[in-house]
Amino acid sequence: MNPEALLEVDDLRVRYPVYEGPFGKRTGYVNAVDGVSFALNRGETLGLVGESGCGKSTLGRTLLALQEANGGRVLFQGQDLFSLSRPDLKRVRRSAQFVFQNPRTCFDPRRTVGSSVRMALDIQNYLDPRMRDEAVANIFLKVGLRPEHRSRYPHELSGGQLQRIAIARALILRPSLLVCDEPVSALDVSVQAQILNLLKDLRDEFELAMIFVSHNLAVVEYIADRVAVMYYGRVVEAGPTRVIFENPQHPYTKALLAAVPSIDLAQRDDPLPKLGDPPDPTRLPSGCRFRTRCPIATARCAEEEPADVRFPHGHTVACFAASA
Repeated sequence: MNPEALLEVDDLRVRYPVYEGPFGKRTGYVNAVDGVSFALNRGETLGLVGESGCGKSTLGRTLLALQEANGGRVLFQGQDLFSLSRPDLKRVRRSAQFVFQNPRTCFDPRRTVGSSVRMALDIQNYLDPRMRDEAVANIFLKVGLRPEHRSRYPHELSGGQLQRIAIARALILRPSLLVCDEPVSALDVSVQAQILNLLKDLRDEFELAMIFVSHNLAVVEYIADRVAVMYYGRVVEAGPTRVIFENPQHPYTKALLAAVPSIDLAQRDDPLPKLGDPPDPTRLPSGCRFRTRCPIATARCAEEEPADVRFPHGHTVACFAASA
């Protein structure tokens, strides 16, 4: 166990059964998270990137025990989350909050948004009851909303406003860990910048650690200290943000970065890599699961699953073509 780490993940595994036919016979499994390990320090932000279906959102939910794991463990502040009782897990979650991607599904339509945010304080018995309304008003201001928005219902607000309120609800408990699942995808560019700057300011002020799930590589590059690239449940490349963006080693990472839109006309002349269709997640290729789309795959890739190659500065790459 790393005494300096706020969060430690060891060989985490999550799989979903697949049922087919008129009688719902189980025919296999999808390994949404397949042997993921990493550590996160206080005040550090880890960006999780990858295509849709790569397992990054499932990983984020499992880190807070919102999703049951099939193997491995998650240590938060030295405690194994999967072994805690429900009262102990409730206590721990005051320090570890989640921001969901779709805010319209995480608010009670019968409650005002102000009462929904205050409910987090009430459930956790945080702050004096007489101070809670003032705390809600203050957090609304911090995310760019007026205190009078507290009296509105979810259907009266835009998706962007609701996402800011979802962030406010997570931040009002002053957690030490925030897991964000596409938290700015519903916002326009100007509001995205405001929220990202707010999260960075809060991270510096409260030593807030973050797991930041996003398909937007530009956002990840701006906010993350480290990046983990996921492909069908596995982390295929991880390291400091600058290293990943300036010197990617895995063919999948290179393809993701090459697909980022650019206004540089010279870059537009370079053809995008043709990776082909993704495989069936219930029948992944043998050996390296990326080999059927990889432009440099060899016969060895079909026979063995590559282990991590370690570069300086904590940079790891799961590819036979990488050499330290």
